[in-house]
Amino acid sequence: MITGINHITLSVSDLERSFDFYTRILGCQAIAKWKKGAYLLAGNLWLCLSLDANTRKSLAAEYTHIAFSVPEKEFQKYSDRLISLGVEKWKENISEGESLYIFDPDFHKLELHVGDLFSRIAATREVPYEGMEFFGCG
Repeated sequence: MITGINHITLSVSDLERSFDFYTRILGCQAIAKWKKGAYLLAGNLWLCLSLDANTRKSLAAEYTHIAFSVPEKEFQKYSDRLISLGVEKWKENISEGESLYIFDPDFHKLELHVGDLFSRIAATREVPYEGMEFFGCG
């Protein structure tokens, strides 16, 4: 049985640039770093950066992304800071809760989001997505 996300590994083309982005710009906590990788914490999430020559090189059109939680009271200040640092957005928010959709230096799509699964379910119960069904609790 799966109990949650163990860790996320992102392939990166330039370890120093990505390490700087995730620690200095996003505010992740550095835990360890070596020649071809780094371990970070994003809250309680274990994030691994792994140097890889096959890392994506362009802006992909697909929706796959990683979302990080941001406290509601800090969202606007944090969002404004990222935009002022030149972090590029890949999408405008149209869903429940504040979100900022940004690229990292290797075009991984990230979302900084206020809210959680339960607030999303509550909002979609009010205005369901096309063909939406609900199961179990929530």
